[in-house]
Amino acid sequence: LGIAGLPTAFRAAAGSGHPAVAILAEYDALPGIGHGCGHNIIATAALGAGIGVRAVIDHLEGSVQVIGTPAEEVYGGKVAMIREGAFDGLDAAIMTHPGTQDTVIARALACAELTVEYHGREAHAAAQPERGINALEAMIIAFNSINSMRQHIRGTARVHGVITDGGEAPNIVPGHSAASFLVRAEDDAYLEEMKRRVIACFEAGATATGATLELRWNPNQYAAMNTNMAIAAAHRKNLAAVGRELPENEAPRPMGSTDMGNVSKVVPGIHPGIAIAPADVNGHSPAFAGYAASPSGDKAVIDGAKALAMTAIDILADADLRTAMRAEFERSRQAASP
Repeated sequence: LGIAGLPTAFRAAAGSGHPAVAILAEYDALPGIGHGCGHNIIATAALGAGIGVRAVIDHLEGSVQVIGTPAEEVYGGKVAMIREGAFDGLDAAIMTHPGTQDTVIARALACAELTVEYHGREAHAAAQPERGINALEAMIIAFNSINSMRQHIRGTARVHGVITDGGEAPNIVPGHSAASFLVRAEDDAYLEEMKRRVIACFEAGATATGATLELRWNPNQYAAMNTNMAIAAAHRKNLAAVGRELPENEAPRPMGSTDMGNVSKVVPGIHPGIAIAPADVNGHSPAFAGYAASPSGDKAVIDGAKALAMTAIDILADADLRTAMRAEFERSRQAASP
């Protein structure tokens, strides 16, 4: 326990050498909701898959690892782990994520987290308002600027945030305001453009009010997901083997962002989904947290563990699959190079 600078990250391994396959476990929860993203299912399915592969690893070439990757929600723990070399030397990385449909193709958005503060000057809001610099007004102007920008960005881009400090009392001109924002885009290049435009919106608030602006980007920026279709095809067959049939021409499911996207840029990987709830249940909600602790959640753990284990074994046992997945990975890296 405790790798790559994160005290709650871990690595468990069996076998030796190459090929080396990692099965990734996530286990953080959402404030006030609990497992509204079902990371309890991700963790237990990964553990079950690792145990399954361990049972036959002596009959295969190579090795299997279960890597615990904490703080996927917002912080981007895998990004920090990549910097520390936690995924060096791997041939593939796989995991599964609960949702409202079975799928093998993930469309995860690139994402950057931004913390914003405005510093103004307190004053009596009735007797001396002219002496104040209203930090809350600066934040409201920035929100309105972002709302005006939304109709002129791509349909897949997202900007959303919450005000975490808006002042102390209505009769005091707020001298400080703060907010937390996420900026998302379907590809990494457009995310950088979106970040520049969002910064301009916050600068507008400072210019209009005279407040001082402070911006802090989370250094663990999420990359868009690069699903390795060779591994995905193998996983589709394995999901069918456990009774979860998928069409080969499935439409990518809409989703948020994941630091598995960053992993997929350094090693061939997949981030499939496994259904635990009906389609009308919202992710990141108390209702979804209920399904994550339900019999359908338990079934997803077992089915997910079996499918992941079989996919890991396919990679370890099938040299043609490894050649195909590596060739596809190299093509995607070359396409992404400027």
